[in-house]
Amino acid sequence: MKRRRLSQEEIDLWNKVVSKAQKLHPEQTVFKTAEAKPAVKKPVSNQSPTRPAPPRPAAQPKPPSPPPVAPLNMDRKAFGRMKRGKLVPEARIDLHGMTLDQAHPALTRFILGAQSSGKRLVLVITGKGKMEEDNILFARQRGVLKRQVPHWLQMSPLSHAVQQVSPAHIRHGGDGALYVYLRRQR
Repeated sequence: MKRRRLSQEEIDLWNKVVSKAQKLHPEQTVFKTAEAKPAVKKPVSNQSPTRPAPPRPAAQPKPPSPPPVAPLNMDRKAFGRMKRGKLVPEARIDLHGMTLDQAHPALTRFILGAQSSGKRLVLVITGKGKMEEDNILFARQRGVLKRQVPHWLQMSPLSHAVQQVSPAHIRHGGDGALYVYLRRQR
C-alpha cells in the first residue's frame, strides 16, 4: 500500500497542534515541524481502468536473530573441528524419556564421571522437543530437557567441569544434542 502525501491544510493543522503541545520530556530534542513537499506527478499507466493491477507479494518478515554465541573457551582449531563433526565424542548420554528429576542427577553423574576418567568431549542427547498441536490457540512448548540442560551445565557442580557447550553437528544429533567439552581434571 502506498502512502499518500499530506495536504497543506493537514500540515498546517499538525504544526498548530505541535506548537500548543507541552513536552512530556523537556530535556529531549525537539522534532522538526512538518514541511510541504512538492507533489510529483506520476506517468499514466497503460493498464485499462476495468482491470485491476496484479497484487504484490507481501514483504517477507525478517528471520529471528540467532541466539547469542557463548564466548569461546577452547582452542579455535579444535572448536572448528568439533563444530564440523570431525571430533568424535568419547562418551554419550541419552536423556530421552527421562523426567527432570531423573535427568539432572544422571547428567551430573555422567559429566563428573567422564571428567574424572579423562574424557574431553562428550555428547549429551536431549531430543529436539516439539510443539503440542492439540490446541493451536494455547500450544505449549515442549522439549523441557533441551531448554533445561544448558542451564544445568552452567550451574555448580557441573560448571567447574564444563569448558564449552555447543550444539552438535547433524551427524551427532544436530539440534537434539549438545557437545560438552570438559576441562582437564587437576
